[in-house]
Amino acid sequence: MTITLMRHGKPHRSLTGRRSALAMAQWCDAYDLAEICDKPTDSSLRLAAQADIIVTSPLPRARSSLERLGKTASRIDSLYSEVALPVIPLAFPTLPPFVWLLLLRVIWLLGYSGKVESYAQAKQRAVKAAGRLSELAQHGNVLLMGHGIMNKLISRQLRKLGWRGEKHAGSRHWSSAVYRKINSNDRKADKTLLRGIG
Repeated sequence: MTITLMRHGKPHRSLTGRRSALAMAQWCDAYDLAEICDKPTDSSLRLAAQADIIVTSPLPRARSSLERLGKTASRIDSLYSEVALPVIPLAFPTLPPFVWLLLLRVIWLLGYSGKVESYAQAKQRAVKAAGRLSELAQHGNVLLMGHGIMNKLISRQLRKLGWRGEKHAGSRHWSSAVYRKINSNDRKADKTLLRGIG
């Protein structure tokens, strides 16, 4: 019984040029409509082949990633969609999109959300998402085709529910992390081992 959190492939959207913070709102809208332009990794293909249940966000970059894997989602749910970036109504300065993406995400993490979902609201959504994935995992191995920030938030909640992985959800395209449920006996054994080491 596993839950795999996978990030989508590389979207067909340029990070070149310079834009204002206000113009980034249009860039983000276009990004949300973009499909991917690369191929899945071998490890992504292997993990997808092991999945019994596949869920995805409705965003085209996630759904087209599943198509590249030759898979179809059994569930499509906005619960797993990426957290939107806040809009800052400034026409100056102009910066490359990748710089704005970083700055806007940091500003969002520090508490500014404007009219989009706040950090606290996104964490609550991740609680629901992790709970739903855990329920689905009772029926087989689950693969979520998701997004960088939301996958990280879901990862934290899965750990709180007793799921353990060999690594945290990554931010690279096609990155993935596999989580397995740890039962109470395994936890007791871990504590006993740690006491013995200490």
